[in-house]
Amino acid sequence: MYRFLLTPRWIALHVVVLLVIPAFVFLGQWQFGRYEVRSTSSHQITGNLAAQPVPVERLTTPGGSVRTQDKYRSVTATGTFDPAHQFLVRRRTQDSVVGFYVLTPLDTGNGQGVLVNRGWIKAGATADAPPEVPAPSTGQVTVTGRLRPSETEESSGIRDREGLPAGQVLLINTETISRGLPYRLLGGYVELTRQSPEAAAAPAPVPEPDVGAGGGLNLAYGVQWWLFIGIAIGGWALLIRREAADLRAEKAKQGQEQEQPVEA
Repeated sequence: MYRFLLTPRWIALHVVVLLVIPAFVFLGQWQFGRYEVRSTSSHQITGNLAAQPVPVERLTTPGGSVRTQDKYRSVTATGTFDPAHQFLVRRRTQDSVVGFYVLTPLDTGNGQGVLVNRGWIKAGATADAPPEVPAPSTGQVTVTGRLRPSETEESSGIRDREGLPAGQVLLINTETISRGLPYRLLGGYVELTRQSPEAAAAPAPVPEPDVGAGGGLNLAYGVQWWLFIGIAIGGWALLIRREAADLRAEKAKQGQEQEQPVEA
């Protein structure tokens, strides 16, 4: 009855099912892995945003880098802004509008400083028109913000290039920017959330990061791929049973026709 399973058509179906099942297993495991990574990252970022600020020097050093677990950690720094070495970071979008980040070094003394992203400004009327940039506060200030690692082409997806207008960059890269400064920069930069005393005018604040659902979609996709395994196996078994039933019905019909008496 089940010899049909060895026909070329059914052998091809068996091969497809046997290839699909491990593929679905792999895709499900990959989605579960992504869920674990994103959930861990989401919880870590949420905790860092809610933590009490600490001096930025505790988490980074001159010429150093920001650890992954310290990303978005709330930090403080005290010093004076250095507008003479201020940069505008091109191609930064906020509320679906393209503009610039205003990147101003904060001289913290002792031959050290830290880059501060003071916020976002709208681009000029034309590509060549300089934007209006609020001047930084004068005198000593204490800034509070989110610690971010330096940007690279790999981490940001932004391709760096030369030939930009003076005072403009594409990446917030501490190593590159520090080459023209009279003090050493701490690794990473601070995304300003508030300062004391407050500035008379300031760029638009950069919104908090969207931590999303912590990988909830990846979890759903992982379950979905593994459900597909059951569907594939169930569908395969259903087709076999249906084919066998059809063959039995056809054989029974043929038997009935043979048993019918021949009329004289």
